[in-house]
Amino acid sequence: MTDESGRTARQPRQRKQMLLRLDPAVHDALARWANDELRSANAQIEFLLRRALADAGRLPGAARPIPRRGRPPRRPAEGTVSTEGEDPIEDPQGTGREPNRP
Repeated sequence: MTDESGRTARQPRQRKQMLLRLDPAVHDALARWANDELRSANAQIEFLLRRALADAGRLPGAARPIPRRGRPPRRPAEGTVSTEGEDPIEDPQGTGREPNRP
């Protein structure tokens, strides 16, 4: 099954590329901001553009969410007991070890 662009239904849409010219001071500030939020400068620009479009009510409904990057979340190993729903043990000293129990 293909659509009007000739892509099959299972092929992901390719991301558009564009050249962007920025003042060097603006680029440096953007790169610092992106670094503070653990994003690339490109991802920061897309994040800001999407937020501006959403605030203006102009974000298209067909826009896909920004793909998550990085390592996927850990899944518990098979056969282990899930602690979901239990109260976590507090670590008041921040040592990474369980506190002494009375």
